[in-house]
Amino acid sequence: MAAINRAALLTKLHKVLKKHYEPVLPVPGRTLLENLLFACCLENSPYDAAEQAFEAVSKTYFDWNEVRVSTVKEIAEVMKQLPDPQASAARLRRCLQSVFEANYSFDIEPMKKLNLGQAVQKFESYDGASPFVVSYITQTSLGGHSVPLDDGAVGALQVLGLMGEKDTAKTGCTGMERAIPKNKGLEFGSLLHQLSIDYTANPYSTNLHKILLEVDSDAKSRLPKRGVKPAEKKPEPAPVAPAAVAGKGGKPEAKPDPKHKPEAKGKSAVPAPKKPEKASAPVTPSKKAAPPAAKKPAEKKAPAKAAVAKRKPR
Repeated sequence: MAAINRAALLTKLHKVLKKHYEPVLPVPGRTLLENLLFACCLENSPYDAAEQAFEAVSKTYFDWNEVRVSTVKEIAEVMKQLPDPQASAARLRRCLQSVFEANYSFDIEPMKKLNLGQAVQKFESYDGASPFVVSYITQTSLGGHSVPLDDGAVGALQVLGLMGEKDTAKTGCTGMERAIPKNKGLEFGSLLHQLSIDYTANPYSTNLHKILLEVDSDAKSRLPKRGVKPAEKKPEPAPVAPAAVAGKGGKPEAKPDPKHKPEAKGKSAVPAPKKPEKASAPVTPSKKAAPPAAKKPAEKKAPAKAAVAKRKPR
């Protein structure tokens, strides 16, 4: 996209956002430390929820040192109004720890007297100070011109083609500070943050898509689309034992028995199936089988004549 078109698109984005959102300006009178900690609550969170969370932390704890020595879990319970209290509490606690280690106190107002570049580098060195937090401090407390970008803002600007897929809040949006005047920076940053919250809450919202298409009608192909549900996976077949070897027809062959002796050649290894025996004719109940004939007693044979003849008297 040419530089002129980019500047024109950013200017149009500002005009469209003013039609759909009301700018929210920073609370006057807050110290540099308070704006730093409020930015930790505001990142990826709506303005009203961030104000409630910041006020809850301020009133629940005796001072900022008590917050510093508390656990992230304890602080997150106090900041439960936020969409992601755990992440916000971790940022806030790490920033307090970094400020205390650098100054051994929580008074950082003298940093306003530093050169803008030096002050920004100092904040960037703080653990927990994200690009959004540093830009918010630069814009609200240091008199610089830097538009804060969180996750939702990056997503919306990518849809509009103002940022690439690999760009992040750290790389920023090229040409934004030149296209948006410094005296409109607070207003534009507030409007863009509200668009960011809507994008984070529901990137598939019809109203959100209307706003983005009003800025650039060519962004239709880049609008977030609901993903198709993945098909259910079929259960995988049971693994085949490594010992089984596929034979003909894909069936595994049986492992040979080492005790089995091979038969002589010419004889079939498989016995021939027996022929089914013929069933005997059933006996009808009306006809009874005749009883077997009684055996005749065997006739005695006549003794031999020589044995039977009587002996003659002498």
